[in-house]
Amino acid sequence: MMRRSLVVLVFMAAQYACAITQAANLQVVVVAREGKPVADAVVVLRTAVASQPSKSLPAQITISQEKMRFVPVISIVALGARAHFVNNDPWEHRVRGSAAGAAQFDQKVADGFEFRLDGMPDGKAAKTADAVLSKAGAVLLGCHLHVSMRGHIFVSESPWATISDANGSALFDGAPEGSARIQVWHPEQFVDVPVQTVRLSGTPSVVTVALGIVPRRRRN
Repeated sequence: MMRRSLVVLVFMAAQYACAITQAANLQVVVVAREGKPVADAVVVLRTAVASQPSKSLPAQITISQEKMRFVPVISIVALGARAHFVNNDPWEHRVRGSAAGAAQFDQKVADGFEFRLDGMPDGKAAKTADAVLSKAGAVLLGCHLHVSMRGHIFVSESPWATISDANGSALFDGAPEGSARIQVWHPEQFVDVPVQTVRLSGTPSVVTVALGIVPRRRRN
């Protein structure tokens, strides 16, 4: 009798462990005002239960200046990450980083960073500089000498953050069940998209978020 009771207790404990670790799969589809999928939108999931995805956000990234472009043009990093800038162009760049979107008019927002990177001499190493990203939110990258240069870094407090693909899709595998909020940000969306609240369960779910813009086609 005692042995049978022990087996039942072990089974119940296993069931309880499965229940508290059960995860949900969520797909967020970002579309433009006219309904077409939008790539390169930042999608952040804020869960009520503290948890970590299987792949952490980077604590360091490298952003190159190539042919008067920032490569990659958009990145997501964890709060406190370090950005390593490398000038692979033969000419000088004066890189600046400032708050993006409406936040640039907020007097409480820090001034960001700025530095000069000389051009890369033939046969020599490229000039580099680092910046620590200690404030959450979107950072606009530019160059005082070349106004067409634009890039973005999104600094996320939540570990659940990713960038939508060519189909506008952002996947979150293994997010904990329960209430969660979805934030979507796009470099061309000046006014913030309203945050959506969802209830995650063991059943895979799909949520569509519409932007109020039609993004311009990016130059290659």
